[in-house]
Amino acid sequence: MLYWLTLLSDGGDVFNLFRYITFRAGGAFLTALVFGFIFGRPLIDVLRRRQGKGQPIRDDGPEAHAAKSGTPTMGGLLIVGALTTATLLWARLDNAFVWMVLFVTLSFALIGFADDYAKVSKQNSRGVPGRVRLGIGIVVAVIAGLWAAQFHPETLQNQLAVPVFKNLLINLGWFYIPFVVLVIVGSANAVNLTDGLDGLAIMPVMIAASSLGVIAYVVGNFNFAEYLELHYVPGTGEILIFTAALFGGGLGFLWYNAPPAAVFMGDTGSLALGGALGAIAVATKHELVLAIIGGLFVVEALSVIIQVLYYKRTGKRVFLMAPIHHHYEKLGWSEPTIVIRFWIISLILAMIGLATLKVR
Repeated sequence: MLYWLTLLSDGGDVFNLFRYITFRAGGAFLTALVFGFIFGRPLIDVLRRRQGKGQPIRDDGPEAHAAKSGTPTMGGLLIVGALTTATLLWARLDNAFVWMVLFVTLSFALIGFADDYAKVSKQNSRGVPGRVRLGIGIVVAVIAGLWAAQFHPETLQNQLAVPVFKNLLINLGWFYIPFVVLVIVGSANAVNLTDGLDGLAIMPVMIAASSLGVIAYVVGNFNFAEYLELHYVPGTGEILIFTAALFGGGLGFLWYNAPPAAVFMGDTGSLALGGALGAIAVATKHELVLAIIGGLFVVEALSVIIQVLYYKRTGKRVFLMAPIHHHYEKLGWSEPTIVIRFWIISLILAMIGLATLKVR
């Protein structure tokens, strides 16, 4: 919205700053951060009054989690509210990719909100049936895939870009949309599975979003893309503003989610943020790099899949408890130790993912 202040510029005044994506990204970050600090405590107070007993705690979970009973959930509303407000204020609103990412984020936020509401109102951990959530998520991802393909350059439509190999594109053809569904829905659910400890999910999401923001800015800039021999995707640079807003909103939320958490992100936040990461990867044609940058989420999801399949086949468990962060809790690791070490792993993976931009 503020971008249109450039119409008042003669090229040498303060309004000219709004032409620059980096300046507006900084503004989006600060806006989302301030939003989080201003509305964080009032939102938590409202959630606590409305939810009463807070998020239901699983009976079969680690014993230490019983102390978290009564903590309100749906804290993802703070993050989503902050990043949406900041994005609408600072991004160019004529950019199709910005709207595509916002569409996915808000759609999955609504799915998560419905699930959180069902859990709180019924005081059980089941929520909305998994098939319903999955079905709606697939529809959202299909729309996003068709949306992105329409605005990708013709040479990149329905193509899968392979990192490191600069000229290697795989034509997925009719399988492109199912692949997009796998990326977006898989990312949303992987982040959702990771959100099991205070502060565990939000920092890796912020790290991944920041990395994808850099990628979006680079592939959306012809000169940078040409220099690094990347596939140029016009318009994706504006996504940097969304990721900056996510980082600012995430910091504002982490202020209240740091151990011991005053509020949980809930499915409202985890599904929304995971879906956003998948949507950005699809927009920038870096779906495979997302698997590297978001490797922690991949491992969390795989730990659940492996546990379920192995148990059904043998009646035995691979992990003491899945997702894998609960396995380490059962081994006796303290919650802060697990959280901080997983943050470190996320940062390492993000650096590896960003390195693929140069290794060609």
